[in-house]
Amino acid sequence: MLQPLRAWFGKPLPPGTPAPPFELPDQDGKPVRLADLRGGNVLLVFYPGDNTPGCRRQLCELRDRWDLLLSRHTQVLGINPQGPDSHRSFRGRNRYPFPLLVDQGKEVCRRYRAAGPITRRTVYLIDREGIIRFAERGSPSPERVLAALDGPAGD
Repeated sequence: MLQPLRAWFGKPLPPGTPAPPFELPDQDGKPVRLADLRGGNVLLVFYPGDNTPGCRRQLCELRDRWDLLLSRHTQVLGINPQGPDSHRSFRGRNRYPFPLLVDQGKEVCRRYRAAGPITRRTVYLIDREGIIRFAERGSPSPERVLAALDGPAGD
């Protein structure tokens, strides 16, 4: 498939795939490394833009289900290419208890097949061993995503 078309029509990385490593700054400039989160589950949410209704709704649902996510030892990371000022404002205004990571060069978006003219709304659940357990475009419910931990080698 041609590279521009892959960005629009390609599928996310499949479950069972080792999660590509990354390090990105959060909204405050603090580096966040995927490797440092090993031992817990990580929910990556690639989203198109701060301060848009669909993105706000998706991230607010995660905020509102925070107790469920914590009960399953799951850290949430929101990722898109917007800058730290935008992320800091969006996070503060909506009281997100999780960091928003700055991927200005879209390198991590590319590694996770979420890059395109705009970041593709893509959700990944990475287990304690660094293996992708769930991968889907769109805004799946936290319950649906976490159900992937109940299969073999789950939580």
